[in-house]
Amino acid sequence: MLPTPAFAHASDRGHVLLLPTGYYVAGGALAVAVSFLVLALLQPDALDRFWRRRLPLFAFGNSFRTITSLISFAGFAILIAAGLSGSRDPLSNPLPLVIWTLLWVGLAMLQGLLGDLWSWLNPWYGPWRIISRLIGREDEAQETRLPAWLGCWPAVILFFAYAWFELIDPAPDDPARLAFAAGLYWLLTFIAMLVFGYRAWSRRCEFLTVFFAMVARFAILERNKVERDEDGRLNLCWPGAKLRAAEPLPASGIAFLLLALSSVSFDGLSKTFFWLGLFGINPLEYPGRTAMIGVGSFGLVLTFVLLAAAFLLAVVLGQRLAASRHPLGETAGLLVWSIVPIALAYHVAHYLTALLVDGQYAIAALSDPFALGWNLFGTSDMQIEAGVVAGADAAWWLWNLQAGIIIAGHMLAVLVAHGLAWRLHPVPSRAALSQLPLTVLMIAYTVFGLWLLATPTAG
Repeated sequence: MLPTPAFAHASDRGHVLLLPTGYYVAGGALAVAVSFLVLALLQPDALDRFWRRRLPLFAFGNSFRTITSLISFAGFAILIAAGLSGSRDPLSNPLPLVIWTLLWVGLAMLQGLLGDLWSWLNPWYGPWRIISRLIGREDEAQETRLPAWLGCWPAVILFFAYAWFELIDPAPDDPARLAFAAGLYWLLTFIAMLVFGYRAWSRRCEFLTVFFAMVARFAILERNKVERDEDGRLNLCWPGAKLRAAEPLPASGIAFLLLALSSVSFDGLSKTFFWLGLFGINPLEYPGRTAMIGVGSFGLVLTFVLLAAAFLLAVVLGQRLAASRHPLGETAGLLVWSIVPIALAYHVAHYLTALLVDGQYAIAALSDPFALGWNLFGTSDMQIEAGVVAGADAAWWLWNLQAGIIIAGHMLAVLVAHGLAWRLHPVPSRAALSQLPLTVLMIAYTVFGLWLLATPTAG
């Protein structure tokens, strides 16, 4: 049995249990409720002026995008080689540490803060530009078109497979196993991009690009839309301001966003004493991931279904209260953008300890990717400070930080939802009524999220 990152999904829960977490939960729920009441009394034009404020920064072009992507591809190839021939220890091999920690956690955080870094760092764009030019398929008219009915369902399916592999598979940290999966995914995606075009496939089918693009809408940096390879201007904006102008998502887009939130939520739920007790499992004798495949798969699907049902019910009730004539698909497709701040907040809060500890292991492993005694960046012998997430003091500041992130995410979600509701209902009273059920759902999810941070876990 391979060791797994020791701090990937846990903080020092024993010390957290000594904190007055009940007050935090009540305070968080109250903060979200008060934010709704304040926004309900606020004039729409005041909020509109708030969202529209921009601070121009500087011109920013795409000149080096191909180069950065090629560098990223080269790094990815080295990581795959390291996964196949390097150390079997997932805390010493850089591949699992880069994918599960630096990419899935670190880059997601930066993407939510700074904007679409992934479009510059993804390992497909540069190779696609070169190969498509060599075979004469740069013209989009020569590409096979994806059918409109497909939506982004391929991205939903692939994201579910990714979440299953991360959360349910017995050995997602096995370097060789991960190298095979990641390498095969890169190859199949690259072939699809050559056939259907980079833009079409990446925007609708490649789950990482779809996820990071949605997260980037929350960022404080905004780049004006320009033609490809032309300079645009970078602007500073409020967090979530770009969500206000988003177009309604199709059913597949709604499913994708809800799956992104539900999968992280289930990751936190799956090892709680409560969840294990439902299936008669003694949390003090955790049987391991292999024995939990069936239960985990069921839970991953169930969490998504329950969240989707709750969200759609809140939207339907809001429509009834506001006497809305907008189609359910349009309303849900627009309001689901308010899930982005919540999903990002959960992502940051849940994986914060992984970044703080496993991020150190990643920095050390990158200096010696093939376990040959190298010290490329002078970090292979660095001391791992695991104590940053251990002990009473760490538990106090981690809990406060994680709780604050979740509460802030839900408050921003209420703010975004109100801005979107005013697009559907120009009359403020109807807009507020339409948001009442969704706000109740957000309050409930705030309580749920804070409970997940505080409740005992096994494994």
